Parts: sequence; structure tokens; C-alpha cells
Amino acid sequence: MHAAISLIPVLVLGAALALNFKSEAQRRGLNEGESQATLVAQTGVEPLFPEGNPVSTALTQTQRESLTRLASNKTILRLRLRDLAGHVVWSGDESGMNAAPEHEAIEAASGGPVAKLTHLNADANDEGPTGVQAVEVYRALEAGDPSHRIGVLEIYLPYAPINQEVSAGLHTLYRDLGIGLGALYLTLLVISISMGRGLRQEVKFNAFLAEHDHLTDLPNRTLFHRRAAAALKKARRSQPVVIAIIDLDRFKDVNDTLGHHNGDRLLAELARRLDVNTRPEDTVARLGGDEFGVILTGATDPEEALWRLREVIDREVEVSGLPLSLESSVGYVVAPEDGNNVDDLLQRADVAMYVAKGAHSGVVRYDAEQDDYDAAKLGLIAELRQAIDAGQLVLHYQPKAAIGDGKVEAFEALVRWEHPVRGLVYPDSFIPVAEQTDLIDKLTDWVLATALEDVKTMGRGRAGLAVAVNVSARSLSKPDFADRVQASLERAGVPATRLIVEITETALIADPERAGAALAQLDAAGVRVSIDDFGQGQTSLGYLSNLPVHELKIDKSFVFDMLTNPAHAAIVRSIVDLGHNLQLRVVAEGVESDAVLGGLRKAGCDVAQGYLLARPMPLAKLEAWLADPARRGGRSAKSARRRPVTAKRKVRVG
Repeated sequence: MHAAISLIPVLVLGAALALNFKSEAQRRGLNEGESQATLVAQTGVEPLFPEGNPVSTALTQTQRESLTRLASNKTILRLRLRDLAGHVVWSGDESGMNAAPEHEAIEAASGGPVAKLTHLNADANDEGPTGVQAVEVYRALEAGDPSHRIGVLEIYLPYAPINQEVSAGLHTLYRDLGIGLGALYLTLLVISISMGRGLRQEVKFNAFLAEHDHLTDLPNRTLFHRRAAAALKKARRSQPVVIAIIDLDRFKDVNDTLGHHNGDRLLAELARRLDVNTRPEDTVARLGGDEFGVILTGATDPEEALWRLREVIDREVEVSGLPLSLESSVGYVVAPEDGNNVDDLLQRADVAMYVAKGAHSGVVRYDAEQDDYDAAKLGLIAELRQAIDAGQLVLHYQPKAAIGDGKVEAFEALVRWEHPVRGLVYPDSFIPVAEQTDLIDKLTDWVLATALEDVKTMGRGRAGLAVAVNVSARSLSKPDFADRVQASLERAGVPATRLIVEITETALIADPERAGAALAQLDAAGVRVSIDDFGQGQTSLGYLSNLPVHELKIDKSFVFDMLTNPAHAAIVRSIVDLGHNLQLRVVAEGVESDAVLGGLRKAGCDVAQGYLLARPMPLAKLEAWLADPARRGGRSAKSARRRPVTAKRKVRVG
């Protein structure tokens, strides 16, 4: 194929050059004819007219005899004299005497020589059967001075001798052309084969890159998805397919401590271990960051196989001379028992992986009880993905005020969904489902960006106010979480001191090392950290004392009935004392009555938040509320008259 393709341009070039050479040969033949005609005119004809008389005057006998002898020369096929009007006045063979004037003769009479290839005609009128090929030349006859023209010489010269001489050179050119084109063809063939091989290799390499991770050479998420779909087509209950997601714990610590290049070396080594410890028919892929995917076909005991892979990962690795030990969390599904749709199965394996990470249980199989999904919520989450881009989400803000003087210190951002059909959708309808997908990261980024822009646009006198944004355990566990928060601050141009990140105790214990690293980075940047819903008893005091935390928020379940439940009142007082001993501000949420507010003041609590002060409201209403002169003690007169309402479960925004 390469040879045929390479030959085509060579043949085209050869044909073009051959035609050009042939045309050049004819041009040379005509030039040679013109040269011979000039020689005949200057040596044989013009000397016969020394007086410079026009040839149209009567020719003398001497002139006729001389012209006849000249015409009988074997190198001349035909000789004629024409006047300046183009009429034949003398012909060596008496032909053409009655023919009309030739336009070539008229052209030559006033210009330069005219030559063309023709055939010699037999009769007197230049008609009839044709004879030998000839060069027909018309040349002006001059009498001494080139400007003094006395007639036109019409001469026919045999083309064969001229052609033979020119053809000899042409044959040499054809030979050289053939040799040159042959060499060119061979060169092009070699180049074509070499380039073809290189292009095939490049195409193959690009195809490999499109489906493989450049660091580990493992299949990437795209190829993993396709192989999972292919495996599901063959899956049967007797030969199930296992899809697992493996996430490394504390990998961010390696990157932060030893640098990304050592982190990459660690990932490459773990990828190699996974690859060599699985069968050729299985698939190991890097899905991104420190997350790997595994497809096992026909595994008789999937959990045992995955525990073995986990042990392989958890073995000590030496990086830059340092022995490192990492743990991993594995979530998996078994198809078709757990489903037969690739996206659903990957989502469920991801849910199981986060359960394993939160419970520190190593390997966990998906269980429907772990999952908040149902058909309606799945549809809602699909709409939510579009709603973020369509601008259907809005933020409402609830103030937090100092109990001592009622001064507003901050406000908490709470997301709402203005659904075009369902109306205003509250977060407890979509946040729990979003928290089990990567959509929670997109939602958290949107809340951060919007809240910071709102803070920046607030009027004068509000520079000291901060905004609090809730962050889920899933978002906090992402290696780039703190970087994303800092990037949002930079884009908005808002000081880090005006942002409070609220983290639940559950988020802290899900991945303590990664959570601690993220909070330390935020603290170093100036962002304040608040432990939300504190008092559930999940965080050890030793762990809490080592965290860069600025604020504790007492869970509303203790605040709401602290006046009627002595145990809850004791918990509130203990949390206040603990916070103050750790140099932390203490916030009580769920404050809905003056009596509860008084109890908190007596306990020494610093800040209150709840319906007694104000309900969550859009930014415009918040600014009007802040500017209301009737607002006393951190609340407006209208909100002060509002009756307490039943506490509702709080749902995180990110």
C-alpha cells in the first residue's frame, strides 16, 4: 500500500516532466528552423536585391535562376517569396501562387519570425494530401537596414534531421529523468514507510494515552467503565462480576510531607502491586488521585480476594529511603446481584467505600441500608446537577449574635432550591443524596463562591461580619479541599478571616488524618473552623485539643429542651466550660425562646443562633434586617414576638 501510494506522485511528476520535455524539444526544433531560415535569407535571398527593391517588383531572370538553384537544395523542401501584403510572388515549385495571403506572412512582415510544425502539402494551393513533417518559417527580408523590409521569405525545412538531433538530447533527458524519478521513488518509499511506521506508533500511543493513566500506565476511568460494561454483559449469578473502588487513607500526608514526586512514586508502586496480584482477565485501573478501581471476574470469594489486595497495598513501601505504611478503604459490589447498570454499580461501590473509610472497616460490600437512594431521589439528583448550572439554587442566611450585647458576628449560609415545578425545595430533600456522590463537591464549591460574593457586596459597616459554610465529610476527605477553599477566597477577593468552615464531628472521625491536614491548612490561611453539632460524644477530647478549631456549636437537641431536661442542661454547661478551657468560642444553635436564651446567658455561652433571633432569609432581607433600628438584642421586634417552633433536623449544605 505504501509503495502504491508513493508511486502515484512520482508517476504524476514523471508525466508532467515528460510533457514539459516534449514541449521543450518542439520549441528547440522551431528555434533551429528559425535559425536556418535566417541563414538562407541573409546569404541566399537578400543579396539578390542589392538595390533594396521590393520583391513585388518584376524579378529579373538572374534573380529567378538564383532562387531556383537555392530552392533545389536538399535541405529545403519548399521556398517562396511573398510581398509585404502576404501574396506569393515567387514559388520554387509553383505551388501556392493562387492561395490567399497567410496571416503568418503578414505577422512576420511587421514583426519577428513566425515558425510552426506542419506537413508539406502537395498541390499549388497548399491543400490536398500531406507530405513529410516540416518546420514552416516566415521571416521578413531586409535590405541592409532592418527597418527597410522588402518582402517575406516562406521556407519549409525538413523536421526529421532537426528532430533527430533534438530527440537525441531528449532521450538523454528521459534517461536521466527515469533515473532521478526512480531514486526519488525509492527515497519517498523509504520515507513513507518510516513515517507510516511512526504515525502508526503515534496513533497507537495516543490511543493508549486516551484510555490509560500516564503515571501508572493502568487503564483510566474511561476504559474501566467500558470494561465493566463488557463484563456485565457476561455476568451470571453462577459467575458474578465484582467491581471495587479502593481509596488510600492519609495519602495527602505523603504529598504534603515528601512532595508530589514521591507521592507519584508511591502511587506507581501501589499500582504495580495491584496489577501483578490480579489475573490477566481482571482489570485494575486508576480512577483519579489516590483512587483505584478493580474488576474481578469469576471470583469465588470476592471479599477474601479484596482483603488480599488490601494487604498488598498496606504493606510497607520505601520512598526516598523512608519506610511508609498506608491503609486503604475498599467498597465493592457484586453483579448482577447488586445491579446491572455500570453507573449505578460504581456509585454503590463508592458508597460502600466511604462506609469502609468512616468505620475503618477495611473492606465493605454495598448494602442498600447504607444508601439513601430511591428512584425519586435519583431523578432529583439528576435535576440538581443541571440546577446548579441553571442558577436555580439560592442561599438564605441565618444570623449568629453575641448573647452578651446582641451584636451580630456572622451568619450561616443555607442552600435552597427554587425548583421550576416543585417550588422551593429544602436541603433535606437533596443534600443527603448529593453527599453520596461527587456532586457534593460541585455544590460545595457553588455555595462557597456565592456566599463569598455576597459577603463582598454587603454595605459599609459590615466588614466585620463573617459567613459560615457547612462542609460534608466527603468534601473534607478530598485531598484538594483546602486548596479549593483558598482558591474561592482569592477569586472573590475576600479576606480568609471572614469565612467560617463548619465541620461535623462525623466528618472529623471519618478520616482523622486527612481532616486534620485540611483544617491545619485552612487555619494557616486564616479561615476559622467550627465543630458543628458538638456533643454527640464521637470526638475524643485529646483529638479535639490537637485540632486547629476556633468554635464549638452545641447540638440543638441539647439546647432546645435544656430548661426541662436536667441532663441536657448539664451537657450544655459542660460544653461551654470545655470550650472556654480550650480557648474556643461556644455557639448554641436552636435558640427559640427568651427563657432558653437566658439559660444560655447564665451558663456563659458566647453566641446564639436560632428562630428567636431570625429565620434564614435571602441576602436582601438580611441586609434590611441588619439595618432595622427596631432590632434589639440581636433580633427584630417582629421576630421577638414570634412563638417558638419545633426544632427541625439540620442538613449540611456542602
